[in-house]
Amino acid sequence: MAEAGPYALLAEFADPQPVLDGARSLREAGWRVEVFSPFPLDGLGEALGWSESRVPIAFLIGGVVGALAGFLLQAGTNLLYPLDIGGRPLIAVPSFLMITFETMVLGAVFAGIGTMLVNNRLPKLHHPVFDAERFDLATDDRFFLAVIAGRDFDAYAARAALWRLQPLEVTEVGSAEP
Repeated sequence: MAEAGPYALLAEFADPQPVLDGARSLREAGWRVEVFSPFPLDGLGEALGWSESRVPIAFLIGGVVGALAGFLLQAGTNLLYPLDIGGRPLIAVPSFLMITFETMVLGAVFAGIGTMLVNNRLPKLHHPVFDAERFDLATDDRFFLAVIAGRDFDAYAARAALWRLQPLEVTEVGSAEP
């Protein structure tokens, strides 16, 4: 059985601009990259090629489904078990609005948070880059650019591409999942 390769090659930088430029150029060259930074970087989303999120659409769909479910539950219950109270109609929309609103909010929140977790591949309790020796500096003052290993990963070419960006250090992290 062949030995598993690395999970990624991790390059350490002292400044954010080389990370942004490197992420953009490596992604355009076909590498799968991740960036780890102690603070948000302007332009990082564009450099990594992120597109619009599915989360707002999930909130909308979850809200509509939740509102419909809440309203239909109340209407169905009133039709199955009718109570004639003061001449009120069986389906009284104004009296149903509070529960309809609450189920709309509940459905939207569950759908939005669920979609966000799935899109971010969470919960992930351990990431292989946490094992890198100097990765704890990612929360202090260092910027890290990782080239993620894939099926046909050429570690030599990836290492050469990272060194062309002039990082402080390039390290191999983790092992590829079987």
